[in-house]
Amino acid sequence: MIARTIFKEILSSIDEKPVTIVTGARQVGKTTLVCQLEKLRGFSYVTLANPILQEAAKADPAGFLPLHPAPLIIDEFQKVPSLFGYLETEVEQKKRQGKKTGLYILTGSEAYKLLSGVTEFMRGRASFIHMSPLFLSEIKEREEKPFKVDMKENAKRASSMKLQTLDIYDYIVRGFYPELYDNKRLNQSIFYADYLESYLAKDVSDIIDIKNKSKFLNLLMLLASLSGEELNYSSLSKAIGADTKTIQNWISVLLSGDIIFLLQPYNEDSLTKQIVKRPKIYFCDTGLACFLAKVGSKETLIASYLQGRMMETFIVNEIIKSYKNNRIEKAASFYYYRDSSQHEIDFIILEDGKLNLLECKAGEQYSSKDIASFKELSKSKFEIAGKAIICTTKEPYPLGEGAYALPISSI
Repeated sequence: MIARTIFKEILSSIDEKPVTIVTGARQVGKTTLVCQLEKLRGFSYVTLANPILQEAAKADPAGFLPLHPAPLIIDEFQKVPSLFGYLETEVEQKKRQGKKTGLYILTGSEAYKLLSGVTEFMRGRASFIHMSPLFLSEIKEREEKPFKVDMKENAKRASSMKLQTLDIYDYIVRGFYPELYDNKRLNQSIFYADYLESYLAKDVSDIIDIKNKSKFLNLLMLLASLSGEELNYSSLSKAIGADTKTIQNWISVLLSGDIIFLLQPYNEDSLTKQIVKRPKIYFCDTGLACFLAKVGSKETLIASYLQGRMMETFIVNEIIKSYKNNRIEKAASFYYYRDSSQHEIDFIILEDGKLNLLECKAGEQYSSKDIASFKELSKSKFEIAGKAIICTTKEPYPLGEGAYALPISSI
């Protein structure tokens, strides 16, 4: 089993809070990870995916928790939201007994249901941890650090993990769900077909009317081919044959289920040009996006018009995961830049009042003209701390004007 960086954050959480809530998409490894705490910290485990336990909890929520005393892991907690009120009572009773931390771990893939039941009482007593699919450094058993442009550190990391270009495309198509690496013989197409069926059947069946499931699936496939592009509800509405409000609702379901995420456009008062206001849409996992876009191999991806989009999706995900897995994503903000003159910057990190400007590319050879758009932020009120193109180059090299081309392995 691949060691997960986020595990140390879960350990810290149970030492600090009575309740730890772990969310994330299906198959990212939540249950596998928290179940390590059965032996390590003496937790018991129940899952509300079990129909018998689920019905018992619904029928008698007041009696359910005393039958399963803390410390306890409750998997798929969102299936019985009425338990939240009784959980509050248990936490308060344990507090009076001097037991203030490490009481409950709640997990769920349907974050929009799980978190909607969290009361103000619980927010003060719960720690929220979001799990992503695997990070490449985890697969390669390398220390994971939040990425920023620091030539010395970037070069050091790049030299510690050499990646061949074809291997990068192989990772992109395979995706980053743990089961695909725990079982190397698992056919990725079968995995994603089963994943999609499970997602549609279990996570959206009570939200999407059955007569609209084919349109919802069409939307998923269309969005996969648009990963890294601006989100245009009107265009999607016309393409799918559903009204704009329906498309907006379906997008919100995909966001809540960690299938996609949105990258907001960057703007500030010091910028004079008209800034594009639409967010960009990205899939949270390139393997699922490739499957939906009918890209089944690295050779197909390299020959496809989706090559650049999937490479950008991969790089952006890797950078964001490097922050999430160290639980400092709230200390940084992520954006892209595009204006009315079509100047574009793929990815911007704002942290500690400093900007890192990044281009995400599928090639190896670039020059200063490929970062011309960086000049559009020269009048920013924030210091520009780093400028780089992250690409498939094997070694870092300067581009001029304080910018560098960096290998993907520098992330």
